[in-house]
Amino acid sequence: MIVRNPIIHSLQSPNTLFRSITICTRCLHARTSTTPSPIPSPTPFVPDPPTFLTLIGRNLSQHAAKIPNWPSLFSLTSAQLRDLGVEPARTRRYLLWWRDRFRKGMFGVGGDFQYVRDGEARIKVVEVPVLKAEIGDTSTQSGGLVRVKKMVVNTPAKQEEEGEVVGKQQQLEMDKLKPVEGMKVVGARTIVGPFIKAVKGSRGAEAIVRVQEGMWEVRRGVKVDGGERRKLQVRRKRLLEERKTSRK
Repeated sequence: MIVRNPIIHSLQSPNTLFRSITICTRCLHARTSTTPSPIPSPTPFVPDPPTFLTLIGRNLSQHAAKIPNWPSLFSLTSAQLRDLGVEPARTRRYLLWWRDRFRKGMFGVGGDFQYVRDGEARIKVVEVPVLKAEIGDTSTQSGGLVRVKKMVVNTPAKQEEEGEVVGKQQQLEMDKLKPVEGMKVVGARTIVGPFIKAVKGSRGAEAIVRVQEGMWEVRRGVKVDGGERRKLQVRRKRLLEERKTSRK
């Protein structure tokens, strides 16, 4: 008669092995979830929590007084926001979603501005020279300038008068200019983009972008005819009622 050791039998059981793997997975999940997320640095266009809440919209600016500083904005949990009075739950989820986007460098209009003063940024159309090597034949590195590229850039508040000679240092800075996101040049020198206000006398070549409520807001969808699940039912009921009224 063969007698099996119950301890060895339990160790070889697949249920025991699965249970041990599950426990290890849960421990790993708890360890990674408690790791604090990094706090991003403020940007010139978003320097404080009130500005951030104003930009993302959905009336979150009314809770600006409940968040004391920038680290608190990116460290408060959903439960802590609920205790502070940020309601309903979908509003808290929306705030947490925008926090993650900001950590990853995903901004809305004006998020990449470098020159901002009192919540106001100035943009203008500049012409950047393009070398022949950048367009056609790459073997001729000493080719002359063949055309200029127009783009919209963020500039400091104080601008030099048109027609003034540009120095060598400023010319080097012109080569490092980067176009701002969300803006484009239409026609000769007209800036087209959201939330811009053209500067008087510039003929559309210069504009101002100010911090406004809901500039980055992702608007909630609107249910049409009861939403996806009830759409057919609601429309059929409406059609039957229209037929009844037409027969009278």
